[in-house]
Amino acid sequence: MGNGNTGLSEAGLRRLREVLQAHVESKKIPGLVALVGLGEETHVEAIGTMRHDGGAQMRRDTIFRMASTTKPVTVAATMVLLDECRLRLDDPIDQWLPELADRRVLKRPDSPLDDTVPARRPITVRDLLTSTCGLGLDMTAMGSPMMSTYFEQRVYGENGWLLPAVEPDEWMRRLGTLPLMYQPGERWLYNVSDDVLGVLVARVTGQSFEAFLRERIFDPLGMKDTGFHVPADKIDRLPPLYAPDPQTGEFLVADEAEGGHHSRPPAFQSGGGLDSTVDDYHAYFRMLLNHGKHGTERILSRPAVELMTTNRLTPEQTAALQSWARSVVHLSHGQGRTGGWGFGMTVRTYRGDYAPIGQFGWDGGAGTTTYADPDNQLVGILLTQTGMPAPDSARAMQDFWTTLYQAIDD
Repeated sequence: MGNGNTGLSEAGLRRLREVLQAHVESKKIPGLVALVGLGEETHVEAIGTMRHDGGAQMRRDTIFRMASTTKPVTVAATMVLLDECRLRLDDPIDQWLPELADRRVLKRPDSPLDDTVPARRPITVRDLLTSTCGLGLDMTAMGSPMMSTYFEQRVYGENGWLLPAVEPDEWMRRLGTLPLMYQPGERWLYNVSDDVLGVLVARVTGQSFEAFLRERIFDPLGMKDTGFHVPADKIDRLPPLYAPDPQTGEFLVADEAEGGHHSRPPAFQSGGGLDSTVDDYHAYFRMLLNHGKHGTERILSRPAVELMTTNRLTPEQTAALQSWARSVVHLSHGQGRTGGWGFGMTVRTYRGDYAPIGQFGWDGGAGTTTYADPDNQLVGILLTQTGMPAPDSARAMQDFWTTLYQAIDD
């Protein structure tokens, strides 16, 4: 593929724009910003408005809540520590995170919380990186004793907010009162591992998670609009986050810009909490495609990037993840069916749609998607602030990828 002749066809880009325009004109998504980077070529579309009732236009520098699309970026902090031998993949995490030492494990994932056996081994750094530490959110079993306790203890969630509401030490203390759902290293589970990694990085470095990310990732990459909140002098660039009512389609505001969750520093710097722009994210994913380099500067080692961006799960774990994704395809609006998991992101291990094997990245519940594809040296980013309770942003994402891959002209 990378023969230098690959480009984006004019007709293809026009169709891409028309498809995105139709989503905005349908009145289901107020506005969006899309970026396509193919080799040296970059193409940006900003369509619609920040608010559903009009007003300011979406712009290239609009700042979005990245939600879970945060994970592939924040995982880089742990990779820096591995590169520097300040952490090792199979080190038990107990010395830094004593709250998670000596775990009990539920006999079955839906057992009562006191129906446990001892963990067979400690949780390791690798378990956190692959999301197999034994803790996670199971969106299909919200009524199980474990899931109910997550929300009662406010480990997760405040008014439906899926980010930790307390500061890191208190969050770890609460997590430490709970058993694991599976044995360490046994099974992929969503979300909790990424938040634990942020606490791990802070404790190993003696800096806040954000300060370390800024020093080692954001500043060197020129990611000037990326952080865990939006400062007052930029808040006019942040749209509200909408959670459309799936029944009525009414635009309910899940988070206002001024005075909302992202207008001030959060108690917890979460793997689901970054705010960013298409250009900042493009710089990061382009660095991954360049095997860890940004211009002449090395951000991550080549092997670190290879570990992050290729499937790290065992065949059994991959099979379990795939069967789970197939079983919830109607609930996830078809998102997340890519097969494998690296560190902090999904990796496509089979051809299930228009994108090739080897594509890596992730999506976010606020209506965000970012993937890179080494075969085509392609980065695609689509950012909305129309949350995933309704299928509208998921459908726009799928149409974005479908038309984007047709626009590649070789």
